Amino acid sequence: MISDVLAEAKDKMLKAVEVAKDDFSTVRTGRANPALFERINVEYYGTPTPLQQLASLQNPEARTIIITPYDKTALKDIEKAIVAFPNLGAAPSNDGNIIRVTMPELTEERRKEYVKLARAKAEDAKVVVRNLRRKTKDDLDALKTEVGDDEVARAEKELEAITKTHIDAIDEALKRKEAELLEV
Repeated sequence: MISDVLAEAKDKMLKAVEVAKDDFSTVRTGRANPALFERINVEYYGTPTPLQQLASLQNPEARTIIITPYDKTALKDIEKAIVAFPNLGAAPSNDGNIIRVTMPELTEERRKEYVKLARAKAEDAKVVVRNLRRKTKDDLDALKTEVGDDEVARAEKELEAITKTHIDAIDEALKRKEAELLEV
């Protein structure tokens, strides 16, 4: 019983760490990266559709992404969605067949803004992990009558270790992202 509760908490915390890493990949660095465009939804025939379902993305140069739509009629909608997407700062140009997105050079001030954004995403992920810890602790307290205080106390120590491991993983991913952002 206790092992099931702890295993479930571990799985959910691991997923929270993975979500944080995915969020970090959407924060822009000096290089253009197709992952920056993962969260862009395009209004396609009245339905918000992920960009990857409408076009292929290629990265021929360090600061350029080429977007080739599968359906040429979606070209204007894709361009509009890219311009409207926050924190991208991209300048798309359309030649009738493809969209070429050139990412501007990052200034020192903009890099610091992105570091703040990454830290906020990391803090959100830590809050999720802590909330999972609190919920799991409540679940363990509910089991006290069935398994005893000693077993629950041991499980709570194990829960703290699991929580610390996952928060450290988030901090490590944040440290790597900050180094990547501040690299000129």
